[in-house]
This record gives sequence, structure tokens and C-alpha cells, in this order.
Amino acid sequence: MAIKESELIARIKATVDESALADLRVELLGRKGLVTEQLKQIGSLPPQQRATAGAEANRLRQALEGALSDRQTELQRARVSAELSRPLDLTAPGARPSFGHRHPVSLVLDELIDLYWQMGYQVAEGPEVETEWHNFEALNIPSDHPARDMQDTFYLEEAHLPRTHTSGVQIRHMEANKDKLPIRIISPGKVYRNEDEDARHSWSFYQIEGLVVDEGVSVADLKGTLQAMMRGVLGDKTKVRLRSNYFPYTEPSVEMDASCIVCAGTGQIASGTCHLCGGTGWLELGGAGMVHPQVLRNVGIDPEVYSGFAFGFGPERIAAIKYGVDDVREFWRPNFKFLEQF
Repeated sequence: MAIKESELIARIKATVDESALADLRVELLGRKGLVTEQLKQIGSLPPQQRATAGAEANRLRQALEGALSDRQTELQRARVSAELSRPLDLTAPGARPSFGHRHPVSLVLDELIDLYWQMGYQVAEGPEVETEWHNFEALNIPSDHPARDMQDTFYLEEAHLPRTHTSGVQIRHMEANKDKLPIRIISPGKVYRNEDEDARHSWSFYQIEGLVVDEGVSVADLKGTLQAMMRGVLGDKTKVRLRSNYFPYTEPSVEMDASCIVCAGTGQIASGTCHLCGGTGWLELGGAGMVHPQVLRNVGIDPEVYSGFAFGFGPERIAAIKYGVDDVREFWRPNFKFLEQF
């Protein structure tokens, strides 16, 4: 059936709203529209007629597209004109713009960085894609070491991988500054592990690690540093407990616990057992220890002269404790209603 261009143009000009015009555009030029179907039929015509028919169909398409565009402009102008002609109440309160704010994890991370800056620490940064040497081997974790199973991760080509901790930054800093001791740094940043996600774990999360290397550094210095940090973040009454543990790159190694901020370390609240610490009175926050002598040797520092301590923990977990969030995954879900509470 022949398509009459004048009739279609008349229909376009008679359309009275933008929604109906959009429907008409689909009817005429959509995948199953009248002009599209006409173009499909050209292949069935005799060869001598195809060129003329194709040119005519394309001309019709261009004419309809122009008419649709012109009518859309007319309807938009009419809509804007109608809106502007409405009475305006100058006494009505205006709509305030919505402003964003810092992410809760960023707030905690910045707070931690500021605390350590006040204690004389520098911020050190490094690449998120690390070599096996900086991420594992220099930290006393060779390729056949079972500790690698604890940090099962993704791998890239040529012995590179997304870092599983920011300890590689510490290795790089010690290599570059072994002749400029003492060292006092923190290394915040994103890390990646092949972990099953739950309320306390995620495959990608932030970490902040610290390192001190100097003469005469002891476990007492480590505990005092951790206690100052936790009191600065969770309150002046916060207590710190160190429990024996194992890490390949520290010896001795400890787990760091802080007294629960909900029950004040008692394990009990008015309704019974504390829901945050599970009645223990303590919250597990991270690991620490004295830098292993072999790690110092790996970067060219004499462990007979120098010693040091290192620590690491996740800002997400501290933010969850500080803001009463039960699931750390909530921080990274696209839920603006949740984030707007902070």
C-alpha cells in the first residue's frame, strides 16, 4: 500500500502532546514502523526499480523526521510558555538544593590520618597493582608458604596482582629510605581479596597500615600507639587488649581488641547481653606486631641495629562500630537513604 506523505505530515501537525508524538514516531519510523516496512520490501522489487524506490523511501523518512522534530519543538515551546504563564507566588519558600557529604568510611579514614599526623607519621602511598615480591615475598611469604591461602586473591599477568594489603607500600618505602632512618608512616588505601562476602567481610575494602622503624622500638611503643589511636577514634575511655597471634611478617604478632563502646567493656547492657561484642566486652579490630628481622633484611636494613612495629586494620569495621552499622556491606551499596543518615 502506497504511503501518502501529505496525510502523514498532517497527522504529525495535528498531534497535541509530546507523549502522543513519541508514539507516532514509533509508528512511522520504529523497527516495525510504516517507513521501515517499506524499506524492507525494496529487496523484493525488480533490480531496475530498487534504486528509485530506495531513494523515495529515504526521502520520505527524512521528511517525516523533519516534521516530527519541528512539531516536538513547537510542543515543547507551548509547554514552557504555559508553565511560565501560571501565577507565581513570590512568598512561597524555594526548594533548597540537595548537598552531598563525605562518605562515613572517608570520615573515619580522614580522622585516623589526622590522628597519626599529630603523632608525627607521614602518609605513604603506592600502586594498587603490586608485584609478588612487594606483596608477598619481601614480607616473608614465599610462593609455597601456607599463609598465602589466608590472602587468596586474584592474579594478573607477569607476577602482578591487585594488592591484598597495603604492606607493599611499607616495603617500597623501606627500600627507598633504608639510608634515611627512622621511618614513621601510615599507608591507607584500597585492597582486594578473593573472600566470600558477609556482614564483616568483602572482596574489596579499605585498609590503613602503620610502620615504625628505629633504634630501640619495643612492644610497649606499639601498644601505646594503638591505644592513643583507638582513644582518639572511639573515646577517651577506650581500652586496648593485645592477644597473641601469627603473621609471617611480624614476630611476635598480636591481635588488637578495643573495649566495646556500647557496653563499656562489661559485655552487658540493660536488655541483657551486648549485641555488638556478643557479651565479651571486646571488639576485634586488627593485627599488629614487631617487624620480623627477615623482613628488615629483605629491604636492606640491619635488624641487629634497628627494630620496628607494624599494624593494620580496616576503617570500615571501625566505622561500623562507631556508627552502629551491623553490616559493612551497607557502606558500599547504592543506598542513598542509608548514607544520608551520616
